[in-house]
Formats: sequence, structure tokens, C-alpha cells
Amino acid sequence: MNFEKYYVLDTNIILEDATNIFKLSDDGKNLIVLPETVLDEIDSKKSGFDEINFQARQFARTLENSEILETKNENDYSFVRVKIVSDTTTYIDIVSSKNYKISEKNVSLNILNDRKILQITEYLNNYYNKQVEFLSLDIMARTRAISMNIKTSSLNGSKEDDLIFDFIKNIEIKFEDLETIDNSLITDYDPDYKTNNYCYCFKVKSSDQILLAMIQNNRIEILDEDEIRNQIITPLNKEQLFFSNAIIKHFYSVLIIEAKAGSGKTLLALSGALKLVRQKVFQRIIYIRNSIESLDKGEDVGYLPGLEEKFKIYNHPLMDSLEYIVRSEDKKKSKRNKENYTELDDHEVKTRVENLIGNYSIETMWVGEMRGRTLSNSFIIIDEAQNMSNKTMQMVLSRIDNTCKVVILGSNKQIDNFYVNKYTNALTTLLKSTNQESQLVNTFAIKLEKVLRGPITEWAESIFNK
Repeated sequence: MNFEKYYVLDTNIILEDATNIFKLSDDGKNLIVLPETVLDEIDSKKSGFDEINFQARQFARTLENSEILETKNENDYSFVRVKIVSDTTTYIDIVSSKNYKISEKNVSLNILNDRKILQITEYLNNYYNKQVEFLSLDIMARTRAISMNIKTSSLNGSKEDDLIFDFIKNIEIKFEDLETIDNSLITDYDPDYKTNNYCYCFKVKSSDQILLAMIQNNRIEILDEDEIRNQIITPLNKEQLFFSNAIIKHFYSVLIIEAKAGSGKTLLALSGALKLVRQKVFQRIIYIRNSIESLDKGEDVGYLPGLEEKFKIYNHPLMDSLEYIVRSEDKKKSKRNKENYTELDDHEVKTRVENLIGNYSIETMWVGEMRGRTLSNSFIIIDEAQNMSNKTMQMVLSRIDNTCKVVILGSNKQIDNFYVNKYTNALTTLLKSTNQESQLVNTFAIKLEKVLRGPITEWAESIFNK
């Protein structure tokens, strides 16, 4: 049987998304090769409630429905070819070796497994008499492959240019346009308008005046900055103003925010959420964050006993933001008496945070406990979206009904999940989706580039993200 391409998959390709084997197979045109070590690693991940455990089980179910076509032995290697027929046809060779030419002394298990996989890959170049390609999300494994003269690549699925977005545009207008621009068609001022041009800065010609506006139903809506600033956390720049406006406007149901560390994304999302719950637009606030800690430790963070334990161990970003909001609100109320103002002590802050959690029905959820649930009448914040796979995000969003508003936060400069990269994670997929207009939901997206946490954060961002 002749195939166009021969792919040897690292374990992380399947744990990122079990359906990758079907995409790579291209309806049987390409052969998928799985070294036995990959099967062992997948088998070890089947138990648990994390996304990788789900993907491992999904792959195992797929393999159960396969048909064995042939088995053979050559030298020290054994081959089993299976065929999977679902919507498409996929051929998989499972390859094992009796003798691995590697030393097991003082070598960690993950490095040992990488070397076993690469030894099989190296052998297959001669066995198939074709150049095989090793696919992995792990840069170290790919580097080892290159040193062995093995063709290798990641699973990018995109080009760098595809990740450039014009969420904010700058347009110059005439002074006489000031009277008519509000509620005008955006195409009257910008013939090149695109679906994801959500925000505009209209500079008045021969003047320092700038109007901030957002686009709703192809029409220009000038921002009411006083209304937007009327909340606990005051937006400090135009990007934050746009973001905060999108939060309080009922027009938008899904907000996608890529933001640097310290740019205020979680603070602003919570501040807007508190305002909307206070106005009885929503009944509760739900904070969802993917569990990266559990990927390494194998711990089920979602089922830790007690609300307090979940908050402390799992949701530090949320707790830090709530504490900041409590302190900020107290300072605002004490504006008239600045001279006699005393900072809240830690005990009082903790008490007020607990009151916020109770009064505004703030809940935290872990992605593993969301399957089978339906979320209603809620302002939902999904944090660390860059660490979610597309399957995880799909599962989370499919739990949310039309009475909710969703704010999705993340940064492609802070990816901690070994099984995704900046091209394949859910945040990037959602950002790219803004290139097409949706008839189902009104989306909004923006990047928060200005670091406001402080000079140390801004300095770190500048030197480590070049």
C-alpha cells in the first residue's frame, strides 16, 4: 500500500487532540505511525479528569474500533497495521522494538521515552524506503530529532501573519463630521472596514480632539466615557475603555481578550461583572480557569474540599483581583477624608472579600467538573485561555446558554501547557474566528498591550518577550 506521507507522532500530538490522527491521515492518503512508547504514555494518562485524560480515553475508544490488517516482524522490530473507519479512513502502524540501543542509567523517563520514539523513527526511514516526518509539540524532542537527521516539525496549523489583527483602527475625520458621525455607517468613513475592526479612534483633522467609538451592526457608536468610568476599577487607557464598554454593553455576548501580564484584564472583567450583577443583569459571576497544576501533579484540583481551599490553592488571580477591588473601593469611598485615611488591614480585606463572594454569588469552576452542566444567567470569566486546547474550550462554551455573557482572557506570551502552542491553543482559534462574521453571537476582541501593574512587570515583559 502506497502513502503520500508518513507521520510518526509524539504522544503530545494525540493528547493535544485525539482527532489529530484523522486530520493528519487525510482520509487514508497518509500513514500514521505510533511507536509502542506512545501507546504506553497514552495508556498511563487515561485515568483522571483533566483534558489530556479525556483525550487519552477518546483515543483508546477510537483504537477499540479498529481492524487489524496485518502483523509482521523484521529484525528486532514488530509491526501491527490497523485500519480505522469512521467518517474517513485512517491507517495506523504500531511499531515496537525488542532492543532499544539506549542507556537507562541516570536518564529521566521522559527523555528515555523520547529516545525510544526517535530510535524507531530513525529505523523507519529505511524500512518504508520513504522519508518519515516526526511530529511533536516538544521543542526538545524535535531538536533531538534534528541531531539524528530526522525530518521534524510541530503542529502549527497557522502562519505568524495569520495572528495579526486590526481590532483598533485610526481614522482622520473633518471637524464638520462631529455632528453626524454618531450612528452613521462605518463604511461611510472607512471603505476598508472588516468584521474584526471593532474599535475606532477618530482624530479630528487640524485638532487634538479624538473620538473613541465602537461598531455595532455596522454603525458607529461614540463611547460615553463617563458611564464607562463609573465603576470600581477605572479604565486608564483607550484599550481598557473599549474593553470595559464591551463588558457593560448588552450587544456583545462573547468577548475575547489577549492581554499582557499586568494589563488589568482580570480586574476590569471582575469590575464590570460586579456592576452588571449589582444592576441585576446577571445573577452570579463564574470564574473558570484551566488546571495546569494538575497536568504535572496528577491532582484533581476541581474536587478539593471546601470553597476556601479552592480559592486559595487554585484561584490566586481571582483572589488577588478581589482583594485589589476591595482596597480600591475603600479608597474611593474615603476620598473626602484623605488625611485621616487608614489602609485596610489584611483581616478586614479578607472579610470584605468573603462578603463580595457571597453577595455577588461568585463561583469558581474547574473545566473537569463542567461536563454535563448548563450555565445560565451568569457573567462568565474564562481565564488562561492560552492554556486550553480547542476541545477544552469547545466543551466549556457548549455548557453556556444564551442568558450569559462570556469574557475569555489569555496571553500567548504565557503558555504553560505542554500540549498546546501559540498556533494551536483555544485563544488563538477564537481570535482567528473574528475574521468571519458570526450570525449566532455578537463577538468583541481586543489586545491590551499597556502594562499597568508596575515598572518591574513592564520591564520583564520588555526583555523576555522580544
